[in-house]
Amino acid sequence: MGLSMRIAIIGGHGKVARELSKVLTADGQEVTAIFRNPEHTSDVEATGATPVVLDVENATTAKIAEALSGHDAVVWSAGAGGGNPARTYAVDRDAAIRSMDAAAQSRVGRYVMVSYLGAGPDHGVPQDNPFFHYAEAKAAADSYLRGTSLDWTILGPGALTDKPGSGLIDVHVNETWQAAETSRANVALVAAAVLELPAAVGRTVGFRDGSQPIAAALATVA
Repeated sequence: MGLSMRIAIIGGHGKVARELSKVLTADGQEVTAIFRNPEHTSDVEATGATPVVLDVENATTAKIAEALSGHDAVVWSAGAGGGNPARTYAVDRDAAIRSMDAAAQSRVGRYVMVSYLGAGPDHGVPQDNPFFHYAEAKAAADSYLRGTSLDWTILGPGALTDKPGSGLIDVHVNETWQAAETSRANVALVAAAVLELPAAVGRTVGFRDGSQPIAAALATVA
């Protein structure tokens, strides 16, 4: 990465977020990891990020803005983890939207959303499927982000795995998210790459583990 940035990662204890913190801090970036459970502090510190305990599900826009103040970019990598529809909407939709408003209030222009491949109002997930509420929440959050004045990028990886990061992806994927395996480590590498890629602003990047080096693949999106 070129110039040093201050980057806030919301959902900082998640697997993608911890991978991203390691990638960014190894590159000399200043990372703040925002997470809910104080017991996770040492895990977050081990990535090189500065830990900030804040429960975004229950935090006001003003509180989130306070945590984001002074940063150059924010990455949303939080999630309720499924199971409870009410909590899914509270985190994946409502808290995500508050974080966008908070970013604008704090003058943090750059916003990267970790979503999923095929997210949107036409996601096609049946209402009786447990994934339906998450799909609805992400559709609403992504749509709201596209309507903001933030310099946004939405990442759409396929089904997440814990395989090592190959640094190789395919974009313009025509598969369902379930079929398009994507390692969390590659998601972190893509997130780090788009943070320094002005051409990625205003773009939605659907991808999976594949055959092209990340920089080359992203050049075809931009």
